[in-house]
Amino acid sequence: MRPEEIRRHNLSLLLRHIHQHGELTRAELTAATGLNRSTIGALVSDLVALGLVSEYVPSGRDRAGRPSHLVAPRPDGPYVLAVDVAVERIVTATVGLGGVVHERRQVAIDGAARRPEAVIDQIVGDAEWLGRRRPGGGAPVGVGVSIPGTVRRRDGFVDHAPNLNWRAVPFADSLSARFGGDVNVQIGNDADLGALAEHQRGAATGYDHLVYLNGSVGVGAGIISEGTQLHGSGGYAGEIGHMTINPDGPPCHCGSTGCIETYIGEHALLRAAGVTEGHGARAVDTVFIEAAAGDPVARQAVCTVAMWLGRSLANLVNCFNPQAIVVGGSLAEVVRLERRTVETELDRRAMSASRSGVKLLLPGLGQESALIGAAELAFQELLDAPDSLPVSLAN
Repeated sequence: MRPEEIRRHNLSLLLRHIHQHGELTRAELTAATGLNRSTIGALVSDLVALGLVSEYVPSGRDRAGRPSHLVAPRPDGPYVLAVDVAVERIVTATVGLGGVVHERRQVAIDGAARRPEAVIDQIVGDAEWLGRRRPGGGAPVGVGVSIPGTVRRRDGFVDHAPNLNWRAVPFADSLSARFGGDVNVQIGNDADLGALAEHQRGAATGYDHLVYLNGSVGVGAGIISEGTQLHGSGGYAGEIGHMTINPDGPPCHCGSTGCIETYIGEHALLRAAGVTEGHGARAVDTVFIEAAAGDPVARQAVCTVAMWLGRSLANLVNCFNPQAIVVGGSLAEVVRLERRTVETELDRRAMSASRSGVKLLLPGLGQESALIGAAELAFQELLDAPDSLPVSLAN
């Protein structure tokens, strides 16, 4: 490579490391990257000049000797807009380098508010509101959006988001146009982004083979193999919720029958609990509260979902041979309440060679996995080429 290409590669390497690990000394950066001290010094100076990081000597040192310079993401530096679109709400947040959420806004949606154009209106309005509250104002350097549906990664085309009632929506193009085409807009599937976030910052840090199973109204999975996300040829991999687990089972909105989603999705939990009126997060939470309090009907409902969850996880273990499975969304509460049932079915159904060593984890980022994953997606362009940031945004 030419010297300028090497410099750009190293600049990206260094910024990625600071972005993922936060505040570090120059010595730690030297050890982590394998670059020499003088190169690290020059690169840090470049990143400081670009307005991406700050460097300082901490006060109150007790040790003698030359002080260690600390390098950290600049809190008032460039930020991205991260959006998590779910069935009942939209969460929009400004996120800085290092994955720090500065401020967020959450609004409930239903009915017509779920239409693509209404969701775009809401995102743009939230972006303006959040932007006014940022010190110094300015525009985001990227926008990342999590969608609960099948998303074509190369252009952000939403093929189908059944629980939002979307079909064939050019969402990224439409949202980018509303931002004036001046900002990079990236769209991802919620489970894929949950996997990305948990791998980078959550419970699965350090695991290069993992499955993140996201379960709420719908069910999907994000898969990471050898540290790389598995998307499939069109970007639609991971639709675990529509794998058939019982061909004689209930009809699914996808057109098939007996899909995993019909056995472990929130509608399955409510059906098992005998809830016929009132759906959504509040009804689901009520079932979990009653189950935790010992209500026999609610406990049996959770146990039934846990049994099918364990069987579904066994299929994932047999197929992908992961080191870890992170269970998110409302299914995380199923694991909390009935872990023994889940693991019993997993032990019974999974092949022993693949099952041994698999850790069943709850999300380290809680309900924010998809939101943080959307931020990570939005930061990719900046992390790839830190020196491409316009001066007007860098400072």
